[in-house]
Amino acid sequence: MSQQYLTPAEVEAIAREAHEGQRDKAGRPYAEHIAAVAEGVRARGGSDEQVAAGWLHDTVEDGVLSRTWLDEAPLPQSVKDMVLALGKGEDEPLEDYTRRILATPGARLVKEADLAHNADPARLALLDERTRERLTAKYAKTRALLGLPDGAP
Repeated sequence: MSQQYLTPAEVEAIAREAHEGQRDKAGRPYAEHIAAVAEGVRARGGSDEQVAAGWLHDTVEDGVLSRTWLDEAPLPQSVKDMVLALGKGEDEPLEDYTRRILATPGARLVKEADLAHNADPARLALLDERTRERLTAKYAKTRALLGLPDGAP
């Protein structure tokens, strides 16, 4: 008997519901970010599993869905692995985090789409200068550690 997985529409609905009411640093609905990441994955030729990970990439890290939920969710193991790889621990060194992403099949493309949206100049322009400069440097360092082109959306 084959495993019945969540459909792409179900994954999107779960992610949107999980992040309901959450706002990003600029005060925008968080659903805009996860939708942009999922679309960025799709536009970069990502698989259905990578698109699902794009929708869910911040759910466990942000605590809007539990690790238990993810473990028990009817999702391919590859999606679960990517979601876990993409969640950065609070005090985790960036080098360890990026090594884990590189070691997890499919996760680098999802992180590329995440960084592209996070570093979007229009999105960064909504932040105060100090935050904008801090995040721009962080995103550039992350791209470098992942071997991604500098600043490419």
